[in-house]
Amino acid sequence: MREYLQFYIDGKWVDPTEAKTLDVINPATEEVCGKISLGNATDVDKAVKAAKAAFVTWSQTSREERLEVLGRILAEYQKRFGDLATAVTEEMGAPASLAQRAQVPIGMGHLATAVEVLKTFKFEEDRGPTMIVKEPIGVCGFITPWNWPLNQIVCKVAPAIATGCTMVLKPSEVAPFTGHIFAEIMHAAGVPAGVFNMVQGDGLGVGVPLSSHPDVDMVSFTGSTRAGIEVAKNAAPTVKRVAQELGGKSPNIVLDDSAFAKGVARGVATMMTNSGQSCNAPTRMLVPSARMEEAITVARETASTITVGDPNGNAQLVRWSRKSSSTRSRS
Repeated sequence: MREYLQFYIDGKWVDPTEAKTLDVINPATEEVCGKISLGNATDVDKAVKAAKAAFVTWSQTSREERLEVLGRILAEYQKRFGDLATAVTEEMGAPASLAQRAQVPIGMGHLATAVEVLKTFKFEEDRGPTMIVKEPIGVCGFITPWNWPLNQIVCKVAPAIATGCTMVLKPSEVAPFTGHIFAEIMHAAGVPAGVFNMVQGDGLGVGVPLSSHPDVDMVSFTGSTRAGIEVAKNAAPTVKRVAQELGGKSPNIVLDDSAFAKGVARGVATMMTNSGQSCNAPTRMLVPSARMEEAITVARETASTITVGDPNGNAQLVRWSRKSSSTRSRS
């Protein structure tokens, strides 16, 4: 069983200020598979202070220096590929095959993209008599969801590193393993102290103080609409920049044409990807009323081919129970 009981603050692994823990549940077995510490406002304040202090020097680094750091992060990430894939499957139920071909590689892709964009990115640009200078925002607070944990962590962290920002990450407390391993990657890569910080915890204990902290300049949140509203409210008094990607029910419109049956089948199969836990899954299907019965038949036949069971085997879908599904939300 994993025990991740420390936070990563100012380049060091530190104990939480309060001895409060949370069990992590493996959704495929409904058994406790790990334990994390729950942070609070004091832990957040320590992390933000470290990020603010580090911003003074990190924001002045050259393009070449940031490229070197990103390259080291990518190299360490590749070393931990297997560990990350195992963790994703264990913490959120992604089929092992998907973790290996999509969940982990997508994080690598974000890092590689940040490197390529940074090589030629114009931080200063003349437009007529005007010079436009693009500067780092400052301290960023990142709150990420559990369903594509590495995608959401790295797509926030990599651009922040590239542009000279410092940050505090709060991974989902439901799927915290990958966030902890990612912090280990950042440490192994020699990211300067205070540039990257991580505090585990829930929305009330860590998300609220992070999104409302006066020294956080920007909050990037991915999760539920309900939580997104609260993040925006928390950020408003200090006029932070807020970037949000919120969950919803994605409509899938299937047209009345020769590819109708194929479209219905593809929609059902796509919805089942990642154990059915993707925000862009086409969970609503809109079809012509005259072809409703046909759509139901095709959807039923497609669903019957989906293998359900252990994500470490050949199953495409974890057998979620009422208990596990009722305790998970995309925030």
